[in-house]
Amino acid sequence: MLYNLLQQQNLQNWLDGHGLYWVVRLMFNLEFRAFFAVVLGFVLVLVSGKRVIRWLVAQKVGDLPEFYNKDLNKLMASKAATPTMGGILICASILVTVFMLADMRNFLVRLGLLVMLWLAVLGGIDDWLKLTARRRAPNAREGLFAWEKLLFQLGIGVIAGIFLYRHGDTAVAHVLNLPFQRTYVPGSDPVALESGLIHLSAFAYVLIATLLIAGTSNAVNLTDGMDGLAPGTLAIASFVLFGLAYLAGVYEVARELLVPHIEDADEMMIIAGAMAGACLGFLWFNASPAMVFMGDTGSLPLGGLVAYIAITIRQEVLLLVVGGVFFMEMMSVMLQVVYFRFSGGKRIFLCSPIHHHFQLKGWSEQQVVMRFWVLGVIFAMIALVSIKLR
Repeated sequence: MLYNLLQQQNLQNWLDGHGLYWVVRLMFNLEFRAFFAVVLGFVLVLVSGKRVIRWLVAQKVGDLPEFYNKDLNKLMASKAATPTMGGILICASILVTVFMLADMRNFLVRLGLLVMLWLAVLGGIDDWLKLTARRRAPNAREGLFAWEKLLFQLGIGVIAGIFLYRHGDTAVAHVLNLPFQRTYVPGSDPVALESGLIHLSAFAYVLIATLLIAGTSNAVNLTDGMDGLAPGTLAIASFVLFGLAYLAGVYEVARELLVPHIEDADEMMIIAGAMAGACLGFLWFNASPAMVFMGDTGSLPLGGLVAYIAITIRQEVLLLVVGGVFFMEMMSVMLQVVYFRFSGGKRIFLCSPIHHHFQLKGWSEQQVVMRFWVLGVIFAMIALVSIKLR
């Protein structure tokens, strides 16, 4: 909104008359707004964190981690009563930061906020039902059913996919961009499209968008199981998406690197930057020993938002690399469940998601988190290097 207000000619004249026109010049600079979004997102969480944590403690929404493993329950016993639903902090910070610094006339920005808020409300309802069940009644319902959550996750995926498909009106807006594949013919002027590109139909586009938003939302939710693990890996992924959004949004850069150029996608830098800053701010309170957990209120919307940005900039396939830690966690759960059912009760891992497997193998929680952060950085570097190999 601040960016949009500064576009008013009367306000520009007033600022110029008072020697403050430099403010307008800064706010019209995309790179400044994007990097400032990181700082603002971080500061907002940092200054409001303790107050929100005290409020959560007063609401008695402490976590009660329970697993189908006695040894793991003993290891996690110290986390009992730690307040959760801290995702309120992250989502509120992203909302305010984007509202202040992004171009709110941009359709992609507004749709991205809708995705985040939809999933934040869904996660908040689930958290509240689970964490207040014992307060309400002995037999009170503990959270939403899995099919209920999945229905709403798929629902927002369908909505986002339909609107994104209809919004895209350029030759590459519906292209499935594969790693190492060139979008443009190098050296051609005007730039021509490469042959052999995969142009998605409306059905295929919406299907991919739906599965990716719902899947990534759940993958991040599964990753959120140790102090600092989810916000740290989310911050790494957000910074990568920050850079990829710049490549997709600036025509000259997209043409140089032979990646799809998407109109208005440069504003995704603001959302990615706000998410990175908010996650770093939350890490201040979530680092071991955690003062607060993000809960479904944070993990579901942040996972969905990561997927939304990747879809917008046509990097769905590369997201599987950028979010390698998230999808590794999700695959460990899927493999464990399938193997357990078809092997008559045997297990591949001591416990899933896989971060608990390593914890039961003797790694300390801090070791698991730091090593998964390292993996996140490695996946990020692989994704960025692949952009140049075309």
